[in-house]
Amino acid sequence: MAGGIGSRFWPMSTEEYPKQFHDVLGLGRTLLQLSFDRMLMVCPKENIFIVTNSDYLDLVKEQLPEIGEQQILQEPSRKNTAPCVAYASYKIKTLNPNATLIVAPSDHIVMSENSFKNTMDIAIKQSEAENCLVTLGIKPSRPDTGYGYIQFLDNVDGSLEDVREVKMFTEKPNFELAQQFIESGDFYWNSGIFIWSADSIIDAFSKYLPSMHDSFSEGMKVYNTELEQEFINHTYAECKNISIDYGIMEKAKNVFVVLSDFGWSDLGTWGALYTHIDKDAGQNAIIGDKVNMYDSKDCVIRLPKDKLAVIQGLEDFIVVEEKGVLLICKKSEEQRIKQFVTDIKQKGN
Repeated sequence: MAGGIGSRFWPMSTEEYPKQFHDVLGLGRTLLQLSFDRMLMVCPKENIFIVTNSDYLDLVKEQLPEIGEQQILQEPSRKNTAPCVAYASYKIKTLNPNATLIVAPSDHIVMSENSFKNTMDIAIKQSEAENCLVTLGIKPSRPDTGYGYIQFLDNVDGSLEDVREVKMFTEKPNFELAQQFIESGDFYWNSGIFIWSADSIIDAFSKYLPSMHDSFSEGMKVYNTELEQEFINHTYAECKNISIDYGIMEKAKNVFVVLSDFGWSDLGTWGALYTHIDKDAGQNAIIGDKVNMYDSKDCVIRLPKDKLAVIQGLEDFIVVEEKGVLLICKKSEEQRIKQFVTDIKQKGN
């Protein structure tokens, strides 16, 4: 899934050039390219499909020349993740009725790819063992209010290692509730990575989002033909805006979670990036070749490689420049960035 805007990563991430197309970590590969590389550990390149907004078709083609244009699914509008998952699932079902699908956002990072591969093998095995929906839960390291949480039941005899039945999903709790979740030991973060058979997810759409199921089912004869895009443009216009979590995962009874710990982050905010970058002596996370820090600590700095900067006296701040736009914001108040962007648009800046 590569169609989001990532507005909390402004000013690097914009509607014209979202964060998944940026080299956020300074590794020489964009988040989309890193996600593609990771999935090559699981399946061949011809089985990797990118669902993105039609505005980003050229960006995807430029960054992933390894795949054919028929593997890029173009959404005409943003309707959240349920239509996105439906489009890919029904299309792939016509290509391979027995397919196992992995749904993964393109803007997440994984620090331990071997652990990711092992976890994915377990999830695939579980999805193939029975009619079920599988998600990856991430062992929480802090009471983060920016993540959804999954409560799981005790292991049962005969179940796969690290696989648990899901009891409940909770979306972005307040700090006190998140703290209780961590202390209980039976809650993991919701990664937003899903594994299921084509039959299982289509069955779930028929039960929990029947109108969406009816809409995308009508396209079974036109998927993978020259009529596909016209059909999708019409279908999306009628789809409601809803996430796969709200639309299906929170309602379904056959949901399992694989307990995971592979250095994951959804990279939704600059603060999330901070935890995954090497720090200097002042615990500042810096991306930029000419940044000089004095009397500063616990900051996130991302500046162009050729930008000479001297930063003095800052503590727990975000400093980002991208194409002449500068952001200086308290790290503890980074959730306000989305509102900053809205205000700027309203002012016409």
